[in-house]
Amino acid sequence: QVQLEESGGGLVQAGGSLRLSCGTSGRTSLQYAMGWFRQAPGKEREFVAGIKWRNGNTNYLDSVKGRFTISRDRDKKTVYLQMNNLTPEDTAVYYCAAGINTNIYAPRDATGYDSWGQGTQVTVSS
Repeated sequence: QVQLEESGGGLVQAGGSLRLSCGTSGRTSLQYAMGWFRQAPGKEREFVAGIKWRNGNTNYLDSVKGRFTISRDRDKKTVYLQMNNLTPEDTAVYYCAAGINTNIYAPRDATGYDSWGQGTQVTVSS
């Protein structure tokens, strides 16, 4: 199993930007899919963005397309989530996740992942 550690959360005004990082360690593999999920108070955890280690294919939640960008650095074993033009609706705890997956794109369902980070808080003020 792979270990994950998120960083980069914080407080930002609406329209601002943040970059989240997810460092990986342990038994990493090119077969892994990496995902970013978020959970706001009183809401279910939702898929935000995903990327495949091997081919770099990405997919996104519709509401973040054009504002968020997921990327990976294979040498640093780190996945990033660049978040621009943030809105108060983006406020949540953001989690990094990893799971072995042979599909073309990362899964949107949390059950497709078996390793999770501890989460990092993102708060966007209006």
